[in-house]
Amino acid sequence: MNDATNIKPLTALRFYAAMWVVLYHFWPNLALTGGVRPEFIARGYLGVELFFVLSGFILCHVYLPAVEKGSFSYKNFLWARIARVYPLHIATLAGVGVMALTATAVGMSIDPHILSWRSLPANLLLLQAWGLAPEAGWNHPSWSISAEWFAYLTFPLFAAAALALKARPYIAAAGAAALLAGLYLVFPLLSGFALTEATIVWGALRIVPCFALGCAAWLVWRSNPLPRAAQAAGAAAALVLAIALMAALRAHDALIVMAFGGLIVSLASLTSAGSRIGSSAAGVYLGEISYAVYMVCIPWKLLFVNGVHKLFGYGDQLPLGLWLVFLAGVVPIAALAHHLVERPARNWLRGLGHRRQIVQPGFA
Repeated sequence: MNDATNIKPLTALRFYAAMWVVLYHFWPNLALTGGVRPEFIARGYLGVELFFVLSGFILCHVYLPAVEKGSFSYKNFLWARIARVYPLHIATLAGVGVMALTATAVGMSIDPHILSWRSLPANLLLLQAWGLAPEAGWNHPSWSISAEWFAYLTFPLFAAAALALKARPYIAAAGAAALLAGLYLVFPLLSGFALTEATIVWGALRIVPCFALGCAAWLVWRSNPLPRAAQAAGAAAALVLAIALMAALRAHDALIVMAFGGLIVSLASLTSAGSRIGSSAAGVYLGEISYAVYMVCIPWKLLFVNGVHKLFGYGDQLPLGLWLVFLAGVVPIAALAHHLVERPARNWLRGLGHRRQIVQPGFA
């Protein structure tokens, strides 16, 4: 089995997850839709769940061998995670703040919740998904980074459970699936809304079943269930089709998220089998900037939609040509954020901590 840390098909998968979320947020600004979203795009919020499952898989892949050997450093792990996610979080938070203050100064109307000063401390401390932010202000998608931070802090618990079930990967997968199904069914009865709708309220809980599923998926992958490239490619194609069909047919979120685990195992098995499917340089690069795509999508939306309103008089609804420019523009903006902020700040922080840099395929 190929134990290379960078599983390239999973790196590329991150970009598709990010763009699924982007389409979910940008689709209402397309004038031709009449307010109707295709079911697959309406499920774009599940791109966050896909990131969460990937996070559990990748962190187990990178760190679980060290945990097993007793060489894992919790302090170093948390520093590496902060270096990975925090600089761009702060940059986008500040960017949204500057745009909102500028818009207010020139007399433009903005959502009053964006500049939520009461929520700023929680956002700065990555606690906004823990029920500690009174409002969904600033760069709202960063709630998921707060949820990731919760998973990072509790990673030793996930690692201990994974190692306890290392010899029983399918029991681990069944247990993770049962946990996910149970939470998805019980949570709405207690809260009045689906767990996949949780952001600043219960967002930290939202990552738990997905992260556990990712850890279990890693154990299954380690058992080499798809040793041939043709098997892995066929399974991946079938699962992509199944996910699209389930979304179109309004299947329960839990079923789609469970399928994410199988898709990740299938794509990782391509690398294990020595296949280069899903490993193109372009796809891997787009995956590398996917965290930036996710983090800049709302700031870019605020800037573009308000900018064309000021310049050309359009409302929130954009004609197709302009909407396509809006959609495509998120990629170069993300690339700039990646190269000017995310990557240099990450490398500087890692150097500051005197850590040996680890190349990782997962932004989580």
